[in-house]
Amino acid sequence: MSLPRAIDVAPGGTATDFIELSYEARLLRRRRLETASGRSILADLPGAVSLGDGDRLLLDDGGRIEVRAAPEDLLQVTGDLARLAWHIGNRHTPCQIDAQRLLIRRDHVLADMLRGLGAELREVVEPFTPEGGAYGHGRTMGHDHGHSHG
Repeated sequence: MSLPRAIDVAPGGTATDFIELSYEARLLRRRRLETASGRSILADLPGAVSLGDGDRLLLDDGGRIEVRAAPEDLLQVTGDLARLAWHIGNRHTPCQIDAQRLLIRRDHVLADMLRGLGAELREVVEPFTPEGGAYGHGRTMGHDHGHSHG
């Protein structure tokens, strides 16, 4: 028996089940997934998609699966947010920007840099929904400036 296939993505709406995926796992094209109820599905999308928290995977059998951002090990960054966000962005690091804090994945090198810039850091476990790329593609993929970051 073949698995139901997720063939498209829609923002919001009703859902018959849900799946929790990390930030990395939400970049998806083709993969076997298991929903919260234990149902196996096959993501078989036409191209790689960056799924957002709350998106729906549309199944070929008519089902709709809600995508939820899974809790992850993160660093909460507080301080001069504009300055700190600039330095984080300069490292091409995914960053969730909230009114009073920034969230990044735990990384001891970035943590040392941010402490050196006066940031206060706290380890947290929360869903991670970083900002999308500058051109609306959903992800900051990084790029080469033609020189190394020092």
